[in-house]
Amino acid sequence: MAEALIGGLLASGARADQLCAVDPDPERREFIAARHGVRALSEAAEAVRGSDVLLLAVKPNVVAPALQALSGEPELARPLWISIAAGVSLRALAANLPPEARLIRAMPNTAARVGAAATAICANPHAGPEDVALARELFESVGTCWAAPSEASMDAVTGLSGSGPAYVFVFLEALGDAGVRMGLPPEAAHQLAAQTVLGAARLAIEEGVPPATLKEQVSSPGGTTVAGLERLEAAGLRAAVDAAVEAATRRAHELGGDEP
Repeated sequence: MAEALIGGLLASGARADQLCAVDPDPERREFIAARHGVRALSEAAEAVRGSDVLLLAVKPNVVAPALQALSGEPELARPLWISIAAGVSLRALAANLPPEARLIRAMPNTAARVGAAATAICANPHAGPEDVALARELFESVGTCWAAPSEASMDAVTGLSGSGPAYVFVFLEALGDAGVRMGLPPEAAHQLAAQTVLGAARLAIEEGVPPATLKEQVSSPGGTTVAGLERLEAAGLRAAVDAAVEAATRRAHELGGDEP
């Protein structure tokens, strides 16, 4: 995810000398520096001393130790801190930083790899509108970004857009497999399925009308689409999607240590 953001920032006009990455693995540092042209450091402390924005792109169980290792640094309150560690709350971040630290929590998704992420962010009280705007600009370099009014929305975001790509992949797999069962060559079936999902999503975004309206536009009474939709509804597609988002949201509550 961090690499996707580096690539997005560079593509949107940031200079390589404005960015640096931190990784304890020397091979990873060499790879990142060669691929993106940015400085790659072995110690986070060096990055803290000269940066205006710090992005925490580590696994959730590494966040606390990583921040605790920086506890002796005198400038921890100066930069804006942005975390993409899944399930790590603003309170958990604040526990290992100065009380006045400006914090942004973000939930991007895997589509950042192709510049099409859906990201949500929320801020602590010390982060001002300009901090939120800067974070939005960062994540909009790899897709779209929604600024949530409070952190209370973030578990639902995790259940919807954080886990959502996997739900779409299941549908995509099923759609392609069904085409194969109907006699299409596997490569053609899965290519047609992927392009169909991509095109439908673009229509929904670019035309800005409700999905129900778009569905009606391609549904002629007694036609093929209606026949297929009737089977989807009878099989409980809506209920299954609703249950999946609810289950993932509840799991996000549990992992974050919050009460549902």
